[in-house]
Amino acid sequence: MQWSIQEIARLTGVTSRTLRHYDAVGLLPAVRTTDSGPRRYDRTAVVRLQRILLLRDLGLGLGDIAEVLDTQRDEAQALRKHLVALRAEQGRLARQIVSVERTVADLEKDPDRGEDIMAKDMLDGFDHTVYEQEVTERWGRDAYQKSDAWWRGLSVDEQRDWKAQVAALSKDWADAAVAGIDPASDEAQVLAARHAAWLGSVPGTPGSEVQLPERGYLLGLADMYVADDRFGANYGGLEGAQFVRSTIRVFVERNYPKGDS
Repeated sequence: MQWSIQEIARLTGVTSRTLRHYDAVGLLPAVRTTDSGPRRYDRTAVVRLQRILLLRDLGLGLGDIAEVLDTQRDEAQALRKHLVALRAEQGRLARQIVSVERTVADLEKDPDRGEDIMAKDMLDGFDHTVYEQEVTERWGRDAYQKSDAWWRGLSVDEQRDWKAQVAALSKDWADAAVAGIDPASDEAQVLAARHAAWLGSVPGTPGSEVQLPERGYLLGLADMYVADDRFGANYGGLEGAQFVRSTIRVFVERNYPKGDS
C-alpha cells in the first residue's frame, strides 16, 4: 500500500514542502513510479517518518536524526526505546493535567483563596520536585533542600544544558545495554564513572563535598533504578536498569575501599 505526499501531509501535519525537503536530503526517500512521477510513500517510509517525528520532538536536528536512523537499523527495537521515553513523558503530562485541573477547580470554588493553593500541588509535573519525597525519606531533608536550592539557582540556560547532559548520559546507558556490553568492560566502566561524577556534582548528594558519591548512596540508587519503573524508564526499562546496576556494582567494587560507606 502506498500514500501520496498530500495524504501523508494531511495525516501528520507535516507540510508537503517539508516532506519534499526530507526527500531531497535523503532523510525520507519517496517512492516514484517514474523519474518525474508524483512522490508516494510505502509502509517502510511511513515507519521511518514516525521515527523522524519522534526524534524531532526530542529536539534533534536533521543531521542527528539521520545518524540515529543509520545506526539503529532494528526499527522495532528502536521504537521500543522511543516507547519507554513516551510513556515517561505521558506520566509527566498526566501529572501536569491533574495539577492544572486541581488549580482550576480551587480557583473556581473560591477565587479569593487562590493565594492559599499549595505551590507543590500547582507545580506537580513541571519540575524535578516530583522526587522530593523519595530523596527526603532516603537521604534526609537537608539533602533535598541543598539540591533543590542548587537547581533553582541555575539560570534557564544552565538548567537546559544540565538536562541535555543527563539525557545524553541516559541514552548512552540505554544504547550500551541494548548492545549487550559487558558491565565489567572498560566502555561500561567509563559510563559508571560519568554517572558517579554527575551525581557527585550535585550539592546535597552524600559525598558531594569530595565530588564522589558515597558507596552506600551509589549502590542504593542503583538498586532503586531497578525497583522503581519511573527511574528505570530513563535507561530503557528494566533490562537497561539492571545493566546500570550491574555496571555500578563493578565500579564500586573497583574504586571504593572495602567497608567504605
